[in-house]
Amino acid sequence: MARDIRKLFEEEQKEQSQIQMSEGHQARFLEKLDEALPVKKTIKKRFSVLQIAAGMVIFIGLGFGASKFFENDMQSSTEIVETKNPSKNNQMKSLGDISPDFKKVEDYYLANINLELSKVKQTPENKELFDGYVVRLAELNQEYKRLSVELTDHGPNELTVSALIDNLKLRLNLLYRLKEQLNDLNTSEEEKIKA
Repeated sequence: MARDIRKLFEEEQKEQSQIQMSEGHQARFLEKLDEALPVKKTIKKRFSVLQIAAGMVIFIGLGFGASKFFENDMQSSTEIVETKNPSKNNQMKSLGDISPDFKKVEDYYLANINLELSKVKQTPENKELFDGYVVRLAELNQEYKRLSVELTDHGPNELTVSALIDNLKLRLNLLYRLKEQLNDLNTSEEEKIKA
C-alpha cells in the first residue's frame, strides 16, 4: 500500500487544474462585496480633514502654552534684574529674596536660632557665660547685616550666599554650645548641692 508521494502530488495538481471557476465569477464576487461593504471615499477625506484640524489645534495649543511659559519666565527674570539695581530698590536683600530654596534655609536657621534663644534661661550664676555668647551673637548679627548690604549692592554671588549661610550656621552652633555649657554648669552645680 505504499505509494510514491511524488505521484500523489502530480495527481492532486491535475485534479485542481481541471477545476475552473466560471467566467466572470471573480467580477461578480467583487461587485457583491462592494455592495455589502462599500468603500466610502468621503469618510476617508473627512477623516483626513479631521486629522489635520486636530493637529492644528494641538499645534496652536502647544504654541500658546510655550509662549505663556516663556513670557512668565522672562517676567520673572526681568523682576530679578530690576531688584538687583540698588538705585531702584533701596530695600536690603536677604537670602529669601534670591530664591525660595534659600528662603527655606534662612527661615530654618532663624527659627532654630530664635527657638534656642528662647530655651536659654539666664540666671545670676550663668550671666557672665551668657553675656559672652550674646556679645559674639551680636557680632555675627552685625556681620550678617554687612553681608546683606553687600548682597543688595553687588547682587547675589556664590561667596556672599555661602557667607550668609555659614553665618547662620555659626550662630546656631554657638547657641547649641551655650546650651551645652549651661547644662554642664547646671549639672556641676547640682552635684555640688548634693555633695
